[in-house]
Amino acid sequence: MNKKELALEVIERLKNEYPDADCTLEYDQAWKLLVSVRLAAQCTDARVNVVVKGLFEKYPTVEALAAADVADIEEIVRPCGLGKSKARDISKCMKVLRDEYNGKIPTDFKSILSLPGVGSANLIMGDVFGKPTIVTDTHCIRLVNRIGLVDGIKDPKKVEMALWEIVPPEEGSDFCHRLVWHGRDVCTARTKPHCERCCLNDICAQII
Repeated sequence: MNKKELALEVIERLKNEYPDADCTLEYDQAWKLLVSVRLAAQCTDARVNVVVKGLFEKYPTVEALAAADVADIEEIVRPCGLGKSKARDISKCMKVLRDEYNGKIPTDFKSILSLPGVGSANLIMGDVFGKPTIVTDTHCIRLVNRIGLVDGIKDPKKVEMALWEIVPPEEGSDFCHRLVWHGRDVCTARTKPHCERCCLNDICAQII
C-alpha cells in the first residue's frame, strides 16, 4: 500500500469511527473562533472553551472586545497561559476587525494571515468559509508520523505540503478534525497509545 492508498484508507476508517467530528473549539460566530485559536496556542481546547465563556460574556461583540483594556483581557485569559501576549494580540486583532473590516473576518487567506496574532489561517478558512485546508496541529503531526503518512517530518508547513500530495482537497479539513479526536481518545500523547482498540491498528506503521 503506497502513501496515497494508505491516506484514503485512513480517511475512510476515521470517517466511520468519528462521523460527526468537528472543530473542538466551541464558537457561534467567526470572530470568536479567531480569538479561541489564539488562546489555544500551548493550551488545551477544553480549557480555552471554559475561559472564553467569561471573556465573551463580558465582551460580547468585536467592538466591545476592541474597546476593552488589555489588562482586563489578560486577567480573564491568563489561565490559558502567555496571558500578556495573547491579550495584546487579541486586542490588536479586534481593533483591526473593527476599523478595517466592519467587525467581520476577511474572507481571503492573505488578509486573515495578516491579522495580529494569527499564525495560521487554515482552520478559519476551512471551518468558517468551507475552503480546502489541512490544519497541522500537534495531534495531526504526531498521528500522521505514527501512522506512516509522513516520514519523520515535524515542521507544520512541511507536513501540510506532504499531506496535500496524498489527501484529497475536499477531505482535508474533516480529516484533520478526526485526527484530533483520535489523538485524544485513542492515539494519545501523554499515555501509551491504545493500539488494542485503534481502528487503524492493522495498517499503522507504528505497529506493523
